[in-house]
Amino acid sequence: MSTRLPLGFRFAGVHCGIKRKPQNPDIALIVSDRPATAAGVYTQNRIYAAPVQVDRERTPNELTQAVVVNSGNANACTGERGLRDARQMCAIVAEACGLKQNSVLVMSTGIIGEHLPMKKINSGIRAAAAQLAADEASVVAAARGIMTTDKVHKLASRELAMAKAEIGLLGMAKGSGMIGPKMATMLGVIVTDAALDPATAQSMLCEIVDQTFNCISVEGHTSTNDTVLLLANGAAIAEPLSGQELNAFRTALLELSTELARSIPADGEGATHLITVTVRGCEDPSDARHIARAIANSPLVKTAVAGADPNWGRIVSAAGYAGVEFDPGRVALEINGCLLFDQGEPVKYDAEQVSNSIRGNVDTSVVLTVGTGQASIRFWTSDLTAEYVRINADYHT
Repeated sequence: MSTRLPLGFRFAGVHCGIKRKPQNPDIALIVSDRPATAAGVYTQNRIYAAPVQVDRERTPNELTQAVVVNSGNANACTGERGLRDARQMCAIVAEACGLKQNSVLVMSTGIIGEHLPMKKINSGIRAAAAQLAADEASVVAAARGIMTTDKVHKLASRELAMAKAEIGLLGMAKGSGMIGPKMATMLGVIVTDAALDPATAQSMLCEIVDQTFNCISVEGHTSTNDTVLLLANGAAIAEPLSGQELNAFRTALLELSTELARSIPADGEGATHLITVTVRGCEDPSDARHIARAIANSPLVKTAVAGADPNWGRIVSAAGYAGVEFDPGRVALEINGCLLFDQGEPVKYDAEQVSNSIRGNVDTSVVLTVGTGQASIRFWTSDLTAEYVRINADYHT
């Protein structure tokens, strides 16, 4: 992190025994010292986890003071008991931190279809409450506490100078597999010491999630637990932002969310490449999204990148089955800045040079132009390797 922590927030991450290894935290706790505006965006899967239901009932609001997260168990497809357990997690936090029960939000991630070990979670939440602190080590512990198959914790921060004071933004996210558009097994929490009114916070978060967290994919599988929360406690500036200051905040939030969103497919299970798919020249933004999603989710495209194979035919054909009308004679394709296909025809290029550019870099750029329209989109995905199969074949067993 390159900037200060937002004022008025404390963090903790502890191991309570959900995960097997004691060095891996599985409870994370974030507490604001004052009521904060909270907004949330959630999975669009019709089957959603108990904590998603609880948070949907409680956001947007102006009274949130804590977020508790457990990893290793998704508390999804767990019926009425799962819903009681999610609410009980909130109640335990409220008691341990001296808060109102309806001021706590909850998230879970991990194995689907198993009930939470509430005795372990109870002790873990109370231990986390006793360790809350406003320092970088505590933030990192909390960020690690929300991980499952992630290889690295994911943090991003920004700082903005306003007329009355400086404000800070801090975000943490988790996600590595079961990642698809409309969010996936991805959790995100963003906190700021600016003040926002609930309607503004909710609309802004929806808009930014659509440009960032809804533009990532690992295998296209939309999960049951996806949640992104935004908490604004006004500890630095008490009056809700407006005008140019609100626009500056929106820009910073977009940059932070983009950084976090990209970090998820970059850490995709078994991934060796982060692939940025840019689709240009569409008549409608939804058309660009459909084409980008088809390319990003294509196993043939993803395995071609894994093998450093500049197989443009897989990319162009994926665009062709996306269900979008366009003129094939206008299509052009670049990989890592090299033109491979133009005006509907292949062009001469150095295949070895393009292959080496893929092999020698973690980042791979795919730019597809389908016409002369003004709509475009950026979409991020990962390559597909044998390691992905191994991780997911062994995940539960």
